[in-house]
Amino acid sequence: MTRTWSISMAGQQYRILSLDGGGIRGLITALWLKRLQQKLEKPLHTYFDLIAGTSTGAILACGISKGIDVDRIVELYVERGREVFPSLPSQLWSRATRLFSDGTSAPKYDGKGLEKVLKDIFRTTVFGSLKIKPTLITTYDVLGREAVVFKNDRPEYHSLRVWELCKASAAAPSYFPSHVLQVNGIDIPLIDGGVVANNPTACAIAEGMKLNSPRNNPDPCELNDFVVASFGTGESTRSISIGESQEWGAAEWALPVVDVLFDGSADSVDYISSQLIDPDKYFRFQTRLEDAYDDMDNASHTNVNALMRIASQYIDHGEGKTRLNALSALLSSTAK
Repeated sequence: MTRTWSISMAGQQYRILSLDGGGIRGLITALWLKRLQQKLEKPLHTYFDLIAGTSTGAILACGISKGIDVDRIVELYVERGREVFPSLPSQLWSRATRLFSDGTSAPKYDGKGLEKVLKDIFRTTVFGSLKIKPTLITTYDVLGREAVVFKNDRPEYHSLRVWELCKASAAAPSYFPSHVLQVNGIDIPLIDGGVVANNPTACAIAEGMKLNSPRNNPDPCELNDFVVASFGTGESTRSISIGESQEWGAAEWALPVVDVLFDGSADSVDYISSQLIDPDKYFRFQTRLEDAYDDMDNASHTNVNALMRIASQYIDHGEGKTRLNALSALLSSTAK
């Protein structure tokens, strides 16, 4: 059933943009953000007070917060996805060259392609220079065994290089090696923020509530003043049979368990967020991957085209179109 949003055009609003993880499937999010940008008069970063991203969503979040044109971000996924996720022959060659240094159980990719693309996008940009404050990036410290949420309004994180934060947030276990980032003179091995919050919306709402407490803000917004736009990267439709779920061991679960954990946590955060935020001000964009591979690393030409078709079908029809129109109207009415 298509929902009708009731849009209030008055009053102060606190506007949050949250972007899920999902590897190459971030192309779906990028295309949806492109559609949103087309409906707005000013650059996308001017419409939000806080932005949060995990993994591929961290790359998108930092790109938007830097003020990079959304068209260029879409092109990066389409044209350079293969550099981040090389084809099988390249994977095999990379594994062969890492056999003696990393052993037989090395990550699927060496991360060099990801690093090169991120450096080309962000170059020497430091976290504190991004336009949206706060910009939140989720990661996980495997040495300290704790979640780390980087915020660009924190002085101790100002000088961190954006490409490094994005690489750390995108270092999915078994796909990429951890990224060792030096923070306050200490080396910290960080992995994909998806193990903490593949959907970072709850983190973003919590941060927004803290910043809008009377102690931190003389003119705070209440929770019912929050406008939250949460973008997914497509839901997996690949089932795991009863037999497989009972018989699989460590080897069989190695890659599927990452997707299961990421999808499950994203769904739970969607439920929590939908209960916290006014239904007329909570916009979750998500679609099922019926006609595309749900692998986060399938950057083949065929799959990229399939992801583009799915993204367009959702945002140009039915619930997706209704949500986008309502969100753009609300953002336009509260533009600063």
